[in-house]
Amino acid sequence: MSLTFPTRDEIARLTARMLLEIKAVDFNAETPFTYASGLKGPTYVDCRRIISFPRVRATLMDFMAATVMRDAGFEAFDNVAGGETAGIPFGAMVAERLSLPMTYVRKKPKGYGRNARIEGVMTEGQRVLLVEDLTTDGGSKLSFVDAIRETGATCAHTAVIFYYGIFPETTQRLADHGVQLHHLCTWWDVLAEAREQEAFDEATLTEVQHFLTNPRQWQATNG
Repeated sequence: MSLTFPTRDEIARLTARMLLEIKAVDFNAETPFTYASGLKGPTYVDCRRIISFPRVRATLMDFMAATVMRDAGFEAFDNVAGGETAGIPFGAMVAERLSLPMTYVRKKPKGYGRNARIEGVMTEGQRVLLVEDLTTDGGSKLSFVDAIRETGATCAHTAVIFYYGIFPETTQRLADHGVQLHHLCTWWDVLAEAREQEAFDEATLTEVQHFLTNPRQWQATNG
């Protein structure tokens, strides 16, 4: 393993650039996207596209491993768990870089056999890093963390490629659950890079900025 440690700002800028280059993010103010919650917004991100771009995925996984080691410690973990489904490939790649066992966490028990939520070997007392592709408000992470802790392992850290960065309650929600969030970039980083590249027209970028500044108000106004 050979990792470098760019500054956080450089990691954020380059991550945003890569996401734009592989078309993992899109802005559309005229026809907003509908999110899983049913609410709408002018921004969309699909981190699952990353796995199809070898140079991008390798660089981002290097960034994630470096970020985790710098922020949490070089010997802070015994196991890396990917969250079903999108977090599984990223969990595997981070585990490889950290030379750690890899497991994954199901969203719910599979309903037969051992009826397990943890796949792979996770043992009592292990310090587990939860890896996912992204986080919006942190809600889905809590269920994964609870499943990990039910094994007797601990989970005090989660790492994602993309953090929305527009809902101020997210980090506090995770902190209240004893979890620290590590991320590579946010919507603000993507917006800044999109402006730098002139990747979208100015009207769209302005509308996206309005959404990011006050997403709840934007959703209330735009349905």
